[in-house]
Amino acid sequence: MPNSLLQSAKEVILTEAQAVTQLANNLDQSFVEACVLIQNCTGKVALIGMGKSGHIGNKIAATFASTGTPAFAVHP
Repeated sequence: MPNSLLQSAKEVILTEAQAVTQLANNLDQSFVEACVLIQNCTGKVALIGMGKSGHIGNKIAATFASTGTPAFAVHP
């Protein structure tokens, strides 16, 4: 059991590492443009989602708000 648990943990970490690498490789100029738009926003940043996306939007809005960027989430 301990070896299979250790092997499973290693496989999960390697899978997640591959996903992060793929994410980094997919970043392009549109990421920079989105960051600039958020940074220069003079109103509130709106996040919209339904279901799990809505819950994640709530968390992102809370993070923005706590770091000085006014934001709100719409989750029907």
